[in-house]
Amino acid sequence: MGVNSFHASGQCTCGQAHYEITQNPMFVHCCHCSWCQRETGAAFAVNALIESACVNLSHGEIEEVQTPTNSGTGQLIVRCPSCKVALWSYYGAAKSAVAFVRVGTLNNSALCPPDIHIFTSTKLPWVVLDSHVPQMEEYYQRSLYWPEESIARYKKAIGKMN
Repeated sequence: MGVNSFHASGQCTCGQAHYEITQNPMFVHCCHCSWCQRETGAAFAVNALIESACVNLSHGEIEEVQTPTNSGTGQLIVRCPSCKVALWSYYGAAKSAVAFVRVGTLNNSALCPPDIHIFTSTKLPWVVLDSHVPQMEEYYQRSLYWPEESIARYKKAIGKMN
């Protein structure tokens, strides 16, 4: 699917905060780390990585909450101020330049299947993964898995053109 032909929308549980995504994600992670398990109360978290400029609040308000991470750098989670559902977050080297959109909050979450499974060393044993999707015991080297177009978009988003 081309960058310019993608459009998706999402919302929180109570419907007070709505957002739109105006480009396809650069890459989609399914993270099985114990931190994501604890944060979501589920077996994993699915995050679509996209330039923050392509994620637009279309209705309502949001709040940003700083939370700890295993790396110690923390993450800024964007939540609905009413129901507190996490809509997207910012963390890692990209900080606020790249949003990690919670795929489960999309109105059609099937639009963003995982491109990779990460931190499978802490995957719950009853979760069965598709063998056609790369599986990493920990993190991974972006240049080995991301399409070149996505790498270029990422570098542009963080202001690193070379």
